[in-house]
Amino acid sequence: MKEKINPFEYSGKILSALKPGILLNTYDEKFNSMVIGWGHMGIIWNQPTFTVYVRQSRYTKPALENTGVFTVSAPLEGGLSPEVMKVCGSQSGRDVDKASLFTLEPAETNNVPGVAEYPLTIECEVLYGRGQDLKRMPPQVLNAFYGGNPDEEDFHSAYIGLIKDAYIIK
Repeated sequence: MKEKINPFEYSGKILSALKPGILLNTYDEKFNSMVIGWGHMGIIWNQPTFTVYVRQSRYTKPALENTGVFTVSAPLEGGLSPEVMKVCGSQSGRDVDKASLFTLEPAETNNVPGVAEYPLTIECEVLYGRGQDLKRMPPQVLNAFYGGNPDEEDFHSAYIGLIKDAYIIK
């Protein structure tokens, strides 16, 4: 069962859970989930959105490019378990069956399941995606996140997702 919500009424919970980590889920050939600590909720082009950032090398990136959809799963209380942080934060979905970690709940508007253990769920459709231009980054950001190299090839792409549905998995 799912309780429909206005995601902006839960933005405080989502954003406070974001810094330590929430889940970005995709489904192309198989379900995949990765821990993200960067993101934004807001309005762009008069639409409710959630923006996620994914490095070029991540298994998640081709799934986003191929399907154009994703879900975000966040805890209502507490944070992600240490096992989920370890597996989804450092192991690739190329090599690990991450679906086995979770109870998956079918999506309402796309084919990317939510995660019952982290029930605050936002379903999104990519409106726009763009790679970062590291040559335009402030030096302190470039040094902290990209080894000071403006030619780094493992930069992030931003994906602005139109929020299509939001709910709490019960």
